[in-house]
Amino acid sequence: MKVSLVSTVRNAGPHIQEFLASVRLQTRPPDEVVIVDGGSTDGTAEALERAQGVTVIIEPGANISRGRNLGIRTATHDVLALSDADCILARDWLERLLAPLERGADVAAGFYRPLASSFLQVCAGAVALPEPGELRPGWLPSSRSVAFRREAWEEAGGYPEWLEVGEDMYFNHRLLESGARLEMAPDAVVLWRVRPTLGQTWRQYARYAAGDAVAGMYPERHLVRFTTYAGVTAALATRKRALIAPAAVGAAAYAARPVRRAWRRLPAGPQRLVAVVAVPAMMAFIDAAKMWGYVAGLGSPGGELRNDCPSERSLTRASTALMRCRPGWPAGPAR
Repeated sequence: MKVSLVSTVRNAGPHIQEFLASVRLQTRPPDEVVIVDGGSTDGTAEALERAQGVTVIIEPGANISRGRNLGIRTATHDVLALSDADCILARDWLERLLAPLERGADVAAGFYRPLASSFLQVCAGAVALPEPGELRPGWLPSSRSVAFRREAWEEAGGYPEWLEVGEDMYFNHRLLESGARLEMAPDAVVLWRVRPTLGQTWRQYARYAAGDAVAGMYPERHLVRFTTYAGVTAALATRKRALIAPAAVGAAAYAARPVRRAWRRLPAGPQRLVAVVAVPAMMAFIDAAKMWGYVAGLGSPGGELRNDCPSERSLTRASTALMRCRPGWPAGPAR
């Protein structure tokens, strides 16, 4: 089985060398590497052009969907593994990712872990990224860790180039609707860089939610979020214990799993205790970004969000304060 590794990138800076090194160190090297640069201005494209064994396509202005589709069309093999060129691939990533395809699956859903070097990043990663043991049937992958057969991509209609954000989830649903057989590969791991500031985290999740709105994805999930926060706010406003107590219990249950993740990923020490408060606060912050983004997406057919998200300066100051809590935990995720 010959496989093409297809990646997209824009302004990856020094991270591009880490990605390329992780490709070179694969226990099962790809037979071809195709990387589409969407118009980098920081030297990423030049670094790619100097790399050996990499087919580089420069496509200024291309969004992620356009880049992925272009890379797939350029690739010469019919088995395609995808990741993002600012990630780091575990040494056995491709070997383990191909195993489901070798067993006859059409799509292999790989996994990803947070790459965090600050307290803020650990907390955000704990909110967003589950542990492998938490995965259940029906879990859908990000295209930073996925492989599929070319015919599956064709049957699904390729990635939606009209959708700026959330394109991988939209593509996942089209894969399933076309009848593709998906098998999870939780041991095929990519390390994914968590956003380093609150401002960047806000923009990330607001844009994800805007993409959901534009594509008509997960309306029930977003309705539940709005309804839940409205109910909690109303309960707090009454100042009645009979209403506040159930709301507090529900909030604790909602935060329990992310708090446990952060506890496991942080070294023993006071930071774990701080995380018991910081992780729920991060959850509320990310949920607020999603609600704001979903409303913005409903009102914006193009799905484009303004760059100046609310209170950007205050978010940056707050994230800087949190980042000062750096006890020396590993740069990579806990095992």
